[in-house]
Amino acid sequence: MADTPRKPAAPTRRKAGRHRGEGQWAAGHFTPLNANEQTKKDDDGLNVRTRIETIYAHRGFDSIDGADLRGRMRWWGLYTQRRPGIDGGRTAILEPEELDDEYFMLRVRIDGGRLSTEQLRVLAEISEEFARGTADITDRQNLQYHWIRVEDVPEIWRRLEAVGLSTTEACGDTPRVILGSPVAGIAADEIIDGTPAIEEVQRRVVGNKAFSNLPRKFKSAISGSPLLDVAHEINDVSFVGVHHPEHGPGFDVWVGGGLSTNPKIGVRLGAWVPLDEVADVFEGVVSIFRDHGYRRLRTRARLKFLVADWGAEKFRQVLEDDYLGRKLLDGPAPDVPVERWRDHVGVHRQRDGRFYVGFAPRVGRVDGATLGRVADLAEEHGSRRVRTTVEQKMIILDVPEERVESLVAGLEELDLRVTPTPFRRGTMACTGIEFCKLAIVETKGRASSLIDELEKRMPDFEEPVTINVNGCPNSCARIQIADIGLKGQLVTDSEGNQVEGYQVHLGGSLGLEPGFGRKVRGLKVTAEELPDYVERVLRAFSEQREEGERFAQWAARADEKALS
Repeated sequence: MADTPRKPAAPTRRKAGRHRGEGQWAAGHFTPLNANEQTKKDDDGLNVRTRIETIYAHRGFDSIDGADLRGRMRWWGLYTQRRPGIDGGRTAILEPEELDDEYFMLRVRIDGGRLSTEQLRVLAEISEEFARGTADITDRQNLQYHWIRVEDVPEIWRRLEAVGLSTTEACGDTPRVILGSPVAGIAADEIIDGTPAIEEVQRRVVGNKAFSNLPRKFKSAISGSPLLDVAHEINDVSFVGVHHPEHGPGFDVWVGGGLSTNPKIGVRLGAWVPLDEVADVFEGVVSIFRDHGYRRLRTRARLKFLVADWGAEKFRQVLEDDYLGRKLLDGPAPDVPVERWRDHVGVHRQRDGRFYVGFAPRVGRVDGATLGRVADLAEEHGSRRVRTTVEQKMIILDVPEERVESLVAGLEELDLRVTPTPFRRGTMACTGIEFCKLAIVETKGRASSLIDELEKRMPDFEEPVTINVNGCPNSCARIQIADIGLKGQLVTDSEGNQVEGYQVHLGGSLGLEPGFGRKVRGLKVTAEELPDYVERVLRAFSEQREEGERFAQWAARADEKALS
C-alpha cells in the first residue's frame, strides 16, 4: 500500500515588522532600522553647518533642533558636554536632555598630528578666549576644547580655517582624523614618509558627501615608522611601512581593528601598496564599510564585525574585484619594533642632523596659555613645526643641536617633561565624568594624582609600564591594550557603599605581542584604593619578573594572588 502523502507544512509567518539582514546598503536595505540611521537619511550631517551659522549661533542653545544637537552637530566636531553635578550612577538612567549642558566639547582634527607654530598659537588663543583655557591632547592626535558656546562657533571656525585647521568630520559617522607618524619625513630610521598619502586622503575623503553617511565612525592610520607609532592594530584601516623585497618601501594593509566593549585586533590583508596607491585603497575600504557595513544595530555598526564575519581573504577579494578593479601585490608583514616606548618622548636626532624633542604633558591635559608658550619656545629655538602623538604627547621638530639644552629647560619649567618618569610617560586618561555624558567616574584628575603617588612611593621604578584610565566601558583611553587598564564603574567599598572605582585589565599590549589584557575574576578597586593597588602590583612584578621580561609577559603567567 502506497504511503499517504503528507500535507505540506503551513508557511511560517514572520513576525510583523521583523527586519531582514543587517541593514547593509549593498544588499538593498536602505530603509533605516534605527533612529540614528533615520536622522542621517533625513539630512546629511555636513548640512548642519549652515544652520549653526545662520540660526543657532544667533538664537542660542535653546533654538537647536534635537536631531542636530545630539546627532548632526558631531559632523562638525561638536558634542554637548555633561551638565555639572550629575554623578556617575545616573549616567545610564537619565534622558539625553537631562545630561546635556548648554556648552559643547569641540574637537579639532589634526591629521598626522601636524601643526605649525602659527596654527598652535591660534589654537592657544581660541582656548583662552572661548574655552575657559581648556585644551586636551587626545590619543588620536586631536585637540579638544570644552565650555564652547554655540554663539562662538562660527568665529572659531573662521580662525581655525584661516590657518588651515578644521573640525570637519572630527566626530560623527564619518572618516575621522587620519593618524600619522608625528616624525614623518624627519626620522632617521623611517621606512617611508606617509605624509603625501595623508594629504591625498584628506583631499578626496574629508567633507565628501560620498563618505559622510557611514554605519558608524571610521578610524584610520598611515605611518612609515618602524616603531609602529600609530596603534595600527586597533584602527578600521591602517597602512604600515614595510620594505618589499622587489618593489622597495611601501605599506602593509590592516583592517578591522577596534576596542570599545567588543575589542578586536586588526588583520593583515597580506597586500603591499605603494605610496601613490594608498588613497585608492583607503577609498575602497571606506566604501566597503559604507556599502556592506551593518546598520541595524549601533553595537555592531563597526568595520571590525564585517571583517570578523568575512575574513581577510574575502575582504581583500571584494576590495580588489568590486572597488579597485585590479589585484594588489602580496607583501611582507612589518618587522617587530625593538623599542618598548613608541611615543617619541626625549631628544632624538633627525635625518638632517637637527633634533626633535618629545615631551609629556600630564595625561594630555594642557591649557591655552601653555600651548602659546610651547609655540613661543619652538620659535625661539629655531623651529616652526610641532606635532601631537597618539599617546597624548607633543613634539617640537627641527631644533639645532646648540639650542636643545635650552629648549628642554624651557619645557621642564612648564611641567612638560622631556625625561619623564615611567608613570608620567605611560599614564593616559580619557575625558571622564568632568565633561563626558557617557562617563561613570572621574579620570584626568585621578590619573594625575596617581602619577604623583607612584612617583613618590616608587622613585626607583624604571621599567616601561602603561596605565590607561577610562571613565566608562567604551575604551577611549584604550584600556584593553595597557599594561594596567582601568575601566571606570561603580563598585562596592568595604562598608557596602557604592563608590567610584575601576575594573582592572592587566597585560594588554600592542606592537611586540599585540593582545588584550587579562581580567582577574572579581578584581575591582575603589578610586581611593587605586594607588595602593597599582603600587602592590608593580612591586610584585619587580620581585617576580625574569630577566628582560615585560609587564605584559609577567601578567600573563602570574598567579591571581600576585595580581590582586
